[in-house]
Amino acid sequence: MMSVRDRAHAGIACCAAIGGAALLILAARAETPAGELASHRAVYELTLDHSHGTSSTSTVAARGRILYDFSGSVCEGYKLEFRQVSVLDNGEGRETMSDLRSDTWEGGDGKSYHFKSQNFTNNRLVDSVDGEAVRQSDRIAITLTKPKGTTLGLEPAIVFPTEHVRKIIEAARAGKTILEFPVYDGSEKGEKIYNTLTVIGRAIAPTERVPTDAAAGQAALAGLLRWPVTVSYFDRASKPGEQTPVYAITFELYENGISRALLLDYNDFAISGELKSLDIRDTKPCP
Repeated sequence: MMSVRDRAHAGIACCAAIGGAALLILAARAETPAGELASHRAVYELTLDHSHGTSSTSTVAARGRILYDFSGSVCEGYKLEFRQVSVLDNGEGRETMSDLRSDTWEGGDGKSYHFKSQNFTNNRLVDSVDGEAVRQSDRIAITLTKPKGTTLGLEPAIVFPTEHVRKIIEAARAGKTILEFPVYDGSEKGEKIYNTLTVIGRAIAPTERVPTDAAAGQAALAGLLRWPVTVSYFDRASKPGEQTPVYAITFELYENGISRALLLDYNDFAISGELKSLDIRDTKPCP
């Protein structure tokens, strides 16, 4: 069964956060070139939204945080430092702490992707992944150095995480409501590919449903549209007719790639992520 760490890893590139003392720094509007993704550092606070289970392994409480630090541009490439720490409680005195740490770099042209991650459970290292993917004319070549030296050849239709976000924003601006792509992010020992179905809701105007979290009062978000988005991840190994996603991520996505109001749904339970702090930085324009 896939861990919370692995499940969150695939789609979390769509998420971000803001808050606290950063508001004083952000009095001046951060500059993001038109059509570019905003460089930002975000923190989400995680809590249990709901649980469907009734067994001794059911989750009755959850807490944790996501740190999401994104920077770069289409000409420099995009760097992401990500960490998610989650503590799940089954209500019988048993708590499990998972800790995912990930660093990635993705070319702005979607042709290369470098990834490195470590998974810990109760402070014990469970697995470590290190590798790179290069888009070639007829395939995507994957080279892994951890957990073991491996090479893979994947279909060229696959997209990487930041490229996926850009395609979602492009589709939303064009008024599209459905988007389907296979996505590769290096999770699950670097060998996993997910089929994804993205559902995009009606655009939310800047003055509509005004946020009360760390996105509130952000000059860099003023005047931007945002969309309610749900990305469902499906196991490619599933038998035909099995349409239940392995997990799904729901969020509100701004035009500059910043997200709020997370919901990470793992079928038997779901975790909400409230945007607690957000530091939006200047993004250098391409020469």
